[in-house]
Amino acid sequence: MSLNNFIPVLWSARLLNTLNNAHVFANVVNTDYEGEISAQGDQVKINSIGEVTISDYTKNSNLSDPEALDAVQTILEIDQAKSFNFQVDDIDAAQQKPKVMDSAMQEAGWGLANEADKLIAGFYTSAHAEVEKDKIVDNEPENTYEVLAEAAEKLDEKNVPREGRWVVVPPFFNAGMVLAGLMETAGSASAEFEKANGYLTRLLGFDIWVSNNLTVSGGYTYGMAGSRKAISYAEQILDIEAYRPEKRFANAVKGLHVYGAKVVYPNALVGLKLKRDS
Repeated sequence: MSLNNFIPVLWSARLLNTLNNAHVFANVVNTDYEGEISAQGDQVKINSIGEVTISDYTKNSNLSDPEALDAVQTILEIDQAKSFNFQVDDIDAAQQKPKVMDSAMQEAGWGLANEADKLIAGFYTSAHAEVEKDKIVDNEPENTYEVLAEAAEKLDEKNVPREGRWVVVPPFFNAGMVLAGLMETAGSASAEFEKANGYLTRLLGFDIWVSNNLTVSGGYTYGMAGSRKAISYAEQILDIEAYRPEKRFANAVKGLHVYGAKVVYPNALVGLKLKRDS
């Protein structure tokens, strides 16, 4: 790559595409927000409507006056910013085929996505309920099915729609599902997710994902189950620039990624407190 064919808008789009492919948690949250991100510190306004009253209807009678809808606005702070800055020496660029810049940009995208996923993975503390289960692999792999069933029950109790439900679990949970024979009967992955990073299968109404970014504390790993409405997320590649370092014979690229996430419906989120062995 030379500076002559570097078009920031195109490279920003390529980097965002890499981010989308690398994310696990960004695949299970919603990005239905208003506002345009132009800098770290921006605010995204998330509007929601309260319940609509349902009344009996009597034939040949007038309806009551229309009720005023309760509108609630939640502010999503774009308070996270990560950057990258790397160079490719002219000798390396000349000697390597294909060029290394594309590969380096891809690695930058994966790294940025990883940092964003770590932020969202910590939101298990905001869940309205928790499912705790030990011995996920140690002689009782069927516990994986119980975890999913209990998580579904807790979401059902809060009238959370079944559409768009998901679970993010650690790798040992996947091992438990395999040992329990669940993966053999779960069917093929949906066309939407079959090539997505971290997607496993669909079971009990959940799209199941695996991640290494879950919080580990006190011998437990904390996963999450929920609906896409539970967490809102917004991101943007604010700036991406190619330049020639003054003291090097090299091409360099630097970029800035800003993002923010927030639990907007705690009732649509369940924490999973999981232990591999007893």
